[in-house]
Amino acid sequence: MPFSSLGFSPALLPAFLRAIGDKGYRAPTAIQSQAIPAILLGRDVVGSAQTGSGKTAAFALPMLQQLANAPTGTPRPTRGLILVPTRELAAQVGEAIAGFAKYLPQRVKVAVVFGGVSINPQMMNLRGGADIVVATPGRLLDLLEHNALKISEVSTLVLDEADRLLDLGFGEELGRILELLPPRRQNLFFSATFPPAIEVLAESMLHDPLRIEVQAVPETKPDIAQRAIQVDASRRTQLLRHLVQTEKWERALVFVATKHAAEIVADKLRKVHIEAEPFHGELSQGKRTQVLQDFRIKAVQVVVATDVAARGIDIAQMPVVVNYDLPRSAVDYTHRIGRTGRAGESGLAVSFVSAGTEAHFKLIEKRQGIKVQREQVEGFEPLETLAPNAADPASTGGIKGKRPSKKDKLREAAARAQTQDK
Repeated sequence: MPFSSLGFSPALLPAFLRAIGDKGYRAPTAIQSQAIPAILLGRDVVGSAQTGSGKTAAFALPMLQQLANAPTGTPRPTRGLILVPTRELAAQVGEAIAGFAKYLPQRVKVAVVFGGVSINPQMMNLRGGADIVVATPGRLLDLLEHNALKISEVSTLVLDEADRLLDLGFGEELGRILELLPPRRQNLFFSATFPPAIEVLAESMLHDPLRIEVQAVPETKPDIAQRAIQVDASRRTQLLRHLVQTEKWERALVFVATKHAAEIVADKLRKVHIEAEPFHGELSQGKRTQVLQDFRIKAVQVVVATDVAARGIDIAQMPVVVNYDLPRSAVDYTHRIGRTGRAGESGLAVSFVSAGTEAHFKLIEKRQGIKVQREQVEGFEPLETLAPNAADPASTGGIKGKRPSKKDKLREAAARAQTQDK
């Protein structure tokens, strides 16, 4: 099915095809071919597809056509609002939309706003309005409080990486934003996964949505080799250094659990002459941008990151991803390793598994439907023994979302008390 058959306006189609060609698309992806006609008809859409499947084009192209048909004013009323969880994803989406609008007969103003940088330049940029705003929730609320932006005329709301928005604690901010939006609007939810919290939000917001779920098929699955290396927790940094040097990794993206760990691991690598940089939420936006740019041009060999980089970062030809610390969420395992093996390239994902995290990794394997052979590296054989509950099938291995909540424990205690009373 060609792009020309998806329902685009004949007047705009040549501009879209030229922009799409610049992006390397030759034919619509599965999510694009299903979502674009429905969005052009004004339907609400819930779209789920794997990372790298072309979700941005699926909502951006119809939004641009709708803008071309909308009345204009001075200042420009904001018609499209796209909410994203991270600064990097905001910049990436904004850049993509600007590319798709490049050849349109009328200029489309896209404003990208996020926290971690001064608000003043963003307020200046919004003078005169903006057709489309790509924003992180917190900074959007800041701008609304400063009267730098109005969203009362938004006709299309997009939640991009919707699951991550809630996972990062943006639920309250989303609620406040929704109250300020017009009740009559088109709602589009796009994400790689849709956990129960997102389903509840979709049920409350969307009207008769078209649900699209594009499953990865064998021929389109990323070519990612997965390794699980057993190692004592205290020797992970030495093993990482060994692998970088002996396996001659040109670049590696290493995930850790905390900002402190990112700083410490990167510092230890630098001391053995490996160009490494930390990447986390407390760095300035300028520093984060510089780290990623240096990483792309191979001036930095290893980036040690918290999960702020798990989504929205698209670095071409990323050869290796390392789970120094395993992700808390089994779903995040997919997003982490999905940083490699993109655009038809092959990749390698390495997970360090200690005695204390063996049960955790088994749960990840179970929920991902995979089995990764354990291996050991000579000179780094583990000495620690399995944790007491590692073999317990009832153990969650620390994976988020499966431990009893406080309310669950209270209910269990009440049930036991009633049984004893009887």
